[in-house]
Amino acid sequence: MALSDSNERLDSLFVRIVKRVVFYGLLYSIGYANWSMTWVLIPALIVTLSEEYAHTKKKKRTFAKEAASGKEKEIIENWGELPFWVVFPDVERAEWLNKAVKQCWPFINFYARDLIKTYVENKLKKNLEKYSLKGFHFERIILGSTPLRTGGIVVYDNVSREEIVMDVDVSYAGDCDIKFRLRGLLGGIKNFQMYGKLRIVLKPLIRHFPLIGGVQLFFLNNPDIDFELDGIAGILDVPGINESLRKCVCATVASLMVLPNKFPVKFTPEVSSEQLNTPNPAGVLRVHVIEAKDLVKKDITFTGKSKSDPYAQLVVGEQSFKTETIQSNVNPKWDYWCEFVILESTGQEILITVWDEDATDDEFLGRVSVDIASLIKAELSDMWLVLEDVKHGDIHIRTNWLTLSTDYSNLKAALYESQQLQLSHMSSALLIVYIDSATNLKQVRASTKPDPYVQLQLGRQIKTTNSVMRTVNPVWEESFIFMLTNPDSDYLNLKIFDAKTEAELSEISYNISSICTKDNLEVEKEVLRLEYGKSDRKLIWSLHLKIFHNANFQEYLEKRPSSRASSSSADTIEQVSDSDSVSSDSTKYTSRSSRRHTRLSLRSSSSISSRLSQECYGDINLTMRYSLQRQRLIVVVHRVSNLCFEDPTEDKDIYVKLYLLPERCKATKRKTKVIIELKDVSLPLTKSFELGPRVRHD
Repeated sequence: MALSDSNERLDSLFVRIVKRVVFYGLLYSIGYANWSMTWVLIPALIVTLSEEYAHTKKKKRTFAKEAASGKEKEIIENWGELPFWVVFPDVERAEWLNKAVKQCWPFINFYARDLIKTYVENKLKKNLEKYSLKGFHFERIILGSTPLRTGGIVVYDNVSREEIVMDVDVSYAGDCDIKFRLRGLLGGIKNFQMYGKLRIVLKPLIRHFPLIGGVQLFFLNNPDIDFELDGIAGILDVPGINESLRKCVCATVASLMVLPNKFPVKFTPEVSSEQLNTPNPAGVLRVHVIEAKDLVKKDITFTGKSKSDPYAQLVVGEQSFKTETIQSNVNPKWDYWCEFVILESTGQEILITVWDEDATDDEFLGRVSVDIASLIKAELSDMWLVLEDVKHGDIHIRTNWLTLSTDYSNLKAALYESQQLQLSHMSSALLIVYIDSATNLKQVRASTKPDPYVQLQLGRQIKTTNSVMRTVNPVWEESFIFMLTNPDSDYLNLKIFDAKTEAELSEISYNISSICTKDNLEVEKEVLRLEYGKSDRKLIWSLHLKIFHNANFQEYLEKRPSSRASSSSADTIEQVSDSDSVSSDSTKYTSRSSRRHTRLSLRSSSSISSRLSQECYGDINLTMRYSLQRQRLIVVVHRVSNLCFEDPTEDKDIYVKLYLLPERCKATKRKTKVIIELKDVSLPLTKSFELGPRVRHD
């Protein structure tokens, strides 16, 4: 122990020496090169900001440690102004539970050490390899003497009869001592802190002792994680690099215990692992990020003007999506769509953060969170959200809640909905895959058994199980969720690899349409032969297909015009006087000529060839279609013909300009490209107008 402490002091001394040598060497180089004072001020500013950053973190950690070991009254008495992240929830308190955890803490230490080595180390190693940091492994894991604390506890009563659901506010701000090696260098993690809301699901309830068949543990949203690097790794503990490492650690925690990932524990062999490990989604939340306005200007250009290059990031649990970046625009229009699988209808939030993209670190432009339960209740939502933690800025989103059905007849309406959106990546169903086990896998090397793992791929979605060490009969018991564009044509590709050699052991391509004929669209414990002629070489899995369903889907499908109707002569153009009334049961557009009105009675996706007048005004051929899902009027300008010119022999620069009436404002103006042609001009160009309500949601 004395030798270990001596080595740690030497490492700490070495880090301080390296930092000072780098800093003073930089100052010496500046003086030697006779550079201006600017080059002195910049390093001084960097050092000052780094020290302030370290001081802020130290103050926060000190408070967290006192909060973890003290009581609520003592905290309020000793600290005048509490940090914003300190809350005393207005829920049931459970100090008895904290006392029980404190008593069990030494034993939890041993269990946590094995748990981290078994589950966390491999995932963290893979995440670090993405940053070209290889050779990671833990040397020592001690959680310290300060135990994890629980805050408020909420037990829900509107749940299934076979389960108990509770939310617990947990925090850990202990004196952990964690050592690791990275590229052969010894590093450490100290002052590790974590805060989050942990959901505990006790299920299924059984009729004999222990009354509870198992438990599922998971965080509803990403927990707040903070830590400090020690030893050689302390050199990297600077803003920017530290943030990348923190993201890596957070991603590892999320892949284990943040929805849709759960940590299951089985209490009795009578409960199947599939029952605990297979997710049961409540539905899918489809989100349309339309635009933002009045964002903060972060960048200053050489001309002195300010701008921002904004993008939005959307997060629900571990699921994350990012819009494209709009350059030099504080009123960006993204028109971005994404879909979130929602496993829990209560307690989850969708977090939307807007960033200004920079070459180094992206700058914060605001955030807003929305309770998913309220979006589920509304089903269809259209709202402007005020961005928080910034001076100004708003973001416009639409959401659509989709339930899940096991009725195959609903697929037609779901496919029609996704086709109407005209987006290739939109889904119509989801597939839940449970990988149970495999038997008698082949060996790559005769002298050693493989470390098999399964890779599942559906389109661009790739999921992998954990590897099982040295066996030809692995048991994985892991579940995954895949989004399907069209279950009738999608294929699931399954491969089994050896983790040591990355050699392929087996491969299967599975046609998902084969599930559509099964009862309840599911396959339970199906046995797949991995190789012809080897009846004992097989894999066991289960598949569950869920079709997206919404009350509006069938309504859209029923209102869809047939191709026969769309080409019917019923799409007429009538000449009416000013006194004629316009009925509200169909879509009508009014265009004004010199002395008369033209009323166009249209159907969706109808093609119109309108003679503007019997006089020499020419013809224009258009196709108009209104997309209710996207709330857009789509106009295709096909052709302009029979135009009249003073000099028919001259070439003309012809274009078509379109406005929405009655405003006729610049925001709704659309213009085709210019074509230098004679009388008959083809202009195949799609122009769309975005229509729909804009409701401000504060």
